[in-house]
Amino acid sequence: MKLFGRNRSYCVADQFSLVIVVKSSIIALTLSFALARPAVALGNGMSDSDIRAAIGDRTVVLRTTYGSIPLTYRSDGSVTGDGSGTGLGRFFAPKETGQWWVSESRMCQKFPTWYDGRTFCFTLQNAGAGKLKWTREDGYSGIAEIR
Repeated sequence: MKLFGRNRSYCVADQFSLVIVVKSSIIALTLSFALARPAVALGNGMSDSDIRAAIGDRTVVLRTTYGSIPLTYRSDGSVTGDGSGTGLGRFFAPKETGQWWVSESRMCQKFPTWYDGRTFCFTLQNAGAGKLKWTREDGYSGIAEIR
């Protein structure tokens, strides 16, 4: 049977597709609102001054599958990373000093050769006594120990 010049089975399929598109759009819109909420509203983000106080003149130890990488953040804006204990020295300079700064509630850092000299910025969250959860702007994240 034809309805509006089409076979009825196509109309049912078209209606089913429309329902899926509408439901998917509602779900996507709901998720976008949920994910767009600022981290501070969730109690997770650290302010500029909190970040400086948490890591300035301290060593932050990142745990990787290859071993631990200590990063020493000085209040003068320099950061020294030491990956010599990881066995990754054949891939990059085992120890390097770069710069760090805080901008818009994110800690940013740049090394001369590590990561091809690119700048990376991180959102930091308190993860309990002596620990920080870090999330890089590309979504990569982990837990670090503060010493």
